[in-house]
Amino acid sequence: MDEVFQFEGFRLHRPGGDLYRRDERGAFVPITIGSRALDVLGVLVGRPGDLVSRREIIAAVWPSTVVEDSNLNMQIAALRRVLDEARAEGSCIQTISGRGYRFVVPVTRVAAQARSNVAAPTQSGVLAPPRLSIVVLPFTNLSDDREQQYFADGITDDLTTDLSRLENMFVISRNTAFTYRTKAVDSREIGRELGVRYVLEGSIRRSGAQVRLNAQLIDTATGAHLWAERFDGEISDLFTLQNDITGQIAAALTLELVGAEASRPPEDADALDNILRGRAALSNPRSRRTYAEAMILFERALALDPRSVGAQCWLAVTLASRVINQMTDTTAADIARAEGLVAKALAASPRRTIVHFARGEVVRAQRRYDQAIPIYETVLASDRNSVWALFALGACKLMTGSVEEVIPLMERAIRLSPRDPQIAVMCYRIGEVHLLQSRIDKAIAWLERARSANLELPYVHAFLASAFALKGETERAVAELDQARRLSDGYSSIAQLTAGFFWVPRTRPLFEATYLAGLRKAGMPEE
Repeated sequence: MDEVFQFEGFRLHRPGGDLYRRDERGAFVPITIGSRALDVLGVLVGRPGDLVSRREIIAAVWPSTVVEDSNLNMQIAALRRVLDEARAEGSCIQTISGRGYRFVVPVTRVAAQARSNVAAPTQSGVLAPPRLSIVVLPFTNLSDDREQQYFADGITDDLTTDLSRLENMFVISRNTAFTYRTKAVDSREIGRELGVRYVLEGSIRRSGAQVRLNAQLIDTATGAHLWAERFDGEISDLFTLQNDITGQIAAALTLELVGAEASRPPEDADALDNILRGRAALSNPRSRRTYAEAMILFERALALDPRSVGAQCWLAVTLASRVINQMTDTTAADIARAEGLVAKALAASPRRTIVHFARGEVVRAQRRYDQAIPIYETVLASDRNSVWALFALGACKLMTGSVEEVIPLMERAIRLSPRDPQIAVMCYRIGEVHLLQSRIDKAIAWLERARSANLELPYVHAFLASAFALKGETERAVAELDQARRLSDGYSSIAQLTAGFFWVPRTRPLFEATYLAGLRKAGMPEE
């Protein structure tokens, strides 16, 4: 399997000896260079910043062969002609006189499946666009005041940045995108020119204190509109409004793009194909069937590429999530498997956001909520629009006693993704907090909203049973408790329910006085 190294405007795939340069369109295109030079480069980028001796390089590139020092000098010179062509000063490869060489520019090791984001020739010889590839065209300012273009440009800039943070996403740079500001070009032509599968375009109209933004996602192969949405807001705080709008669009596009890619006929059924299909499966409301379907796809991806960090992480997330949502009969085994997968991913790619999210999910499944909080905060520092990191952080805040922080985090998640397929668990969490704070009517309203979105979450029915009982609606409470028991075997008694429950001094009295008191009224026995 490939190791992929990215530095400045280049990508090196090892083994296999493929070097790519990012062109003016933002696509990576292959460079012709000798195989020995590529082997030398592979040694150097594998140890960026380190002094690598001439002897070490020769032993790695020409094993069991006697070669002259001048041969190595020739390969270094060939590399410098290619790598230093656009550099203003200095070389990527520093010579340490009499000792060896040092690769001095930062190197990022990216996922093996990132090779699929390199433009590859199709059977017709035309470069095929990367799977999750997009250009954000400059948003059109439709306001009467033409000076408001700066606001439209700010939206375009922020969206380009936010989309660049998404896993496996290839985004054309802002500078290239802005060359299309005054051009009337068909989306299909843009796709061919830039080598992307998707175009995001839109318009902004500002009138007084009101702003309306329209955005459309277009498939460049067909010109079809895959998604469109309108966003309205008031300009009381322009920066906050801009953040809210771009955050909502980025969250929506995450779902739309993954869904669009998963619905395409598989091109070569590689690891990334299966990862995208597994993520699309997880976008459905949570159920045992959903988890089973996703796991099959992530297992298949891992079988195709055992070193795929993406497959490791998404499988770990799935295993941990079904533990958290009480939809597994093999809790201990699921957590152990997920923990091992995350350990491998963390060792290979310690800086990737998805690795930290997967680790947070495993730690949360282990009920180590206080330790999960800083992990999710790390995810949000990298991706402020991560709806699921916001939700998980809120859940951990609740379980560690910071009850007052929960609802704002859930509301932020819902605002970012108001049509999220997992909206049920967000609504549930808000309802739970209202119940714990004895706001029974509000709790019922939010919990019923959660139940309407997903009938298969046992804890939603259990909390509704408690809320109805506390309100004196015993018949409805009994019906909800029966449903919770049909979905999970964890609701037979108070003793069973609380045996594995995670308590902190601040929240235990709240659960005792509300949730457990309501379940007792609904008929749940002590033993």
